[in-house]
Amino acid sequence: MSDLSAEDAKLVTLARAARARTRAAEGAAVRDSDGRTYAACTVALDTVGLTALQLAVAMALSSGVKGLEAAAVVTDAPDGLDVNVVRHFAGAAIPVVVANGTGEVRDVVHT
Repeated sequence: MSDLSAEDAKLVTLARAARARTRAAEGAAVRDSDGRTYAACTVALDTVGLTALQLAVAMALSSGVKGLEAAAVVTDAPDGLDVNVVRHFAGAAIPVVVANGTGEVRDVVHT
């Protein structure tokens, strides 16, 4: 994670921790425009299914944030990663760091 800023590396760490706590398929974290962070993991129930990124953005929205600065997703299956929830909410292009379970950055998607 040496290429990341300290703030973006923190997002990857929070996303990894959220994923590890629940042994979920993925973890995510977002940073709002005030510098606060929100971390979440995948929810996969019979009646409800949310990606970690959708839930992290929803948590930020429910806290009344005005905008997002960055996001990170930790997953071992990055194919098909949907960043539309960030794009829709942020309005402007923000980076979404995609890392594997060990924290190794695989990509940075700019929404």
